[in-house]
Amino acid sequence: MASIKEVAKHAGVAISTVSKVLNNYPNVSEETKEKVKAAIEELGYVPNAVAAALSSKKSGRIAIILRLYNGTSAIDEVNMQYLYGTINSARDVGLDVVTLFYSMFEDNNVEEITNYLLSQSISGIIFCGMGVTEEPARSLVNSQRFKVVSIDSPVLNESTSYVTIDQFKAQYEVAKKTKEMDPGPHKKLLYITGTMVSPVTLERLEAIKQFAKDYDMELTIKDGDFDEKKAREITLAEGEVHDMIVCASDLMAIGAMRALMDMDIFRPVCGFDGITLMGYVGQQMNTVKQDFRLAAETAVGELKRLLDGEESRAVILDHELVRLEYSDIIK
Repeated sequence: MASIKEVAKHAGVAISTVSKVLNNYPNVSEETKEKVKAAIEELGYVPNAVAAALSSKKSGRIAIILRLYNGTSAIDEVNMQYLYGTINSARDVGLDVVTLFYSMFEDNNVEEITNYLLSQSISGIIFCGMGVTEEPARSLVNSQRFKVVSIDSPVLNESTSYVTIDQFKAQYEVAKKTKEMDPGPHKKLLYITGTMVSPVTLERLEAIKQFAKDYDMELTIKDGDFDEKKAREITLAEGEVHDMIVCASDLMAIGAMRALMDMDIFRPVCGFDGITLMGYVGQQMNTVKQDFRLAAETAVGELKRLLDGEESRAVILDHELVRLEYSDIIK
């Protein structure tokens, strides 16, 4: 029996291209498809029946769609927690999981993506961190062709639920705790935001505006784009004239704190997310600890509910204020 490697060689393409044709990926040219199909027919290639049999034992197939980051690899911790939670929880309820990425669909329209997902027998989707202007993902959700659960993006319709924490409350609380732990004075607050197309950024931004108003602080807002290097550069330029720094992510908080250490000045800094790397910084900072694994597990459970015909809803998870220490993360 011919192998997929032999088919690829016969057709003059990569093995990954043969796989794309077999799985009906939308971004393969018709000419390439014909070459691959001809090679399959000539060699009598039969796709792996064992994998197909395993999938047939599942009660359904879902996709988790993640975002690949080109910056620091530390953010991969979040994606890995999403994956771990999704795969383990899906197995428990008899669902098969396919992992996809937003970047795979950048050049495709909604109909092309829909056809691809249907060709993979996908009936439900978990979107992680979908942006407020994210296309074609938003259009796909609005089409209601699939049952959907969105993590950290408040989208709700008859076929879509969402899972998140109270972003406004969490951002306000971590800023308040950081202020109260430092004797001050606190008159000028520097807030380094995440990307402005992220729903969580907008909610956290409203919280910090309310915080600054409540405590009569002069507020400066700078766009850090969830990027450690940008936060460092902002802090080098603005840190000395501000007496407190709040960051919308831990990565940005790390960049800000390292800049302050290089400048040899102290300012209270807090982050958001609770990633492991915060324990290695050398300076303890308050942060909002999110359980990304639990969020994914909850999303799978919610998706199973939708697939079983139950109503969509918003699910608000708990959060925790912590100061991560090295001893905490090596236990």
